Amino acid sequence: MRRHFTARKRPDQATRRSRCTPTILLEMIPLSVLDLAPIVEGADAAQALRNSLDLARHAERLGFRRFWLAEHHGMPGIASAATSVVIAHVAGGTSTIRVGAGGIMLPNHSPLVVAEQFGTLAALYPDRIDLGLGRAPGSDQIVARALRRPFDAADSFAQDVVELMSYFAPAQPGQRVQAVPGVGLRVPIWILGSSLYGAQLAAQLGLPFAFASHFAPAMLLDAADIYRSQFRPSAELAQPYLMVAVNIVAADTEAEARHLFTSLQQAFANVRNGRPGKLPPPVDVDALQLSPADQLGLSQMLSYSIVGTGDFVRRGLEEVVGQTGADEVIVASQIFHHAARLRSYEIASRAAADADTADQSFGPSAAR
Repeated sequence: MRRHFTARKRPDQATRRSRCTPTILLEMIPLSVLDLAPIVEGADAAQALRNSLDLARHAERLGFRRFWLAEHHGMPGIASAATSVVIAHVAGGTSTIRVGAGGIMLPNHSPLVVAEQFGTLAALYPDRIDLGLGRAPGSDQIVARALRRPFDAADSFAQDVVELMSYFAPAQPGQRVQAVPGVGLRVPIWILGSSLYGAQLAAQLGLPFAFASHFAPAMLLDAADIYRSQFRPSAELAQPYLMVAVNIVAADTEAEARHLFTSLQQAFANVRNGRPGKLPPPVDVDALQLSPADQLGLSQMLSYSIVGTGDFVRRGLEEVVGQTGADEVIVASQIFHHAARLRSYEIASRAAADADTADQSFGPSAAR
């Protein structure tokens, strides 16, 4: 089967585990889940949110490190717009897996309000909440205006991140503005990005960095190099920590995996053409109708997609880890049938571990 990603390991690229083989690297790092709470055709948001909780419980049993939800607005196929509310829903229904935002689009919000929301979550679920921050609107420009987002909101992203971080620090004498809950709580903050900007900011602030290579992989390797080379140790993080996002559609047969993958292909084509909708059911691969422009666009956008059986998924993950030196891989699986989505994550978890460790937690402690 044709690979949906192409490894481009650089001869001069050094990783912290430079003498380990990709297989050993894969066994050392955690896997996590990126869930968009997909609303499928024929269902509604309530069902999507129930499925998200069921998936989180499934991922917890399988040993995935964290379960992240993303902020999108005005998208008929995504139920996680009120991201902090959905995080509370998932965290309340699980017990050990870390739950967080991948991410909150900070320019849509006041830093104080985000600090209060995630301070509340951290108070309710201690040492289990992550806060990933992005600067995109999570919507188109029309919806961005409806959010009352200023056109230049992203310009102050770096300052807003620093302000938000200050609200989690211990209160200073005479400090009048405090996040309650929030002040003095340790809420891990991540920078999310799909360009070089996020890598530079994460490096400057000494924060973990997550790259959105599941839909915008073009700058991944350059961003990884910049992040590591420019990283400044901080009170939050002593050394760089990179998370890489991939799409995985795994099934018991190659034909079934390729069939399930057509839902994501159709959904991305619809978004590209200005027709976002609910996640469509899969179609026969030979019946998938994509224009030449869509085929080219999707081949670029979805190049970090691993589609196949367990053996192929393992080889794909090994290649991604070997190429990027990722410290963690976060897996997105936009699959129409919920049972098939659960099975895909199960196959991915088994693929990333030897048989005698398949039921154990993945790897060493991750960035927290």
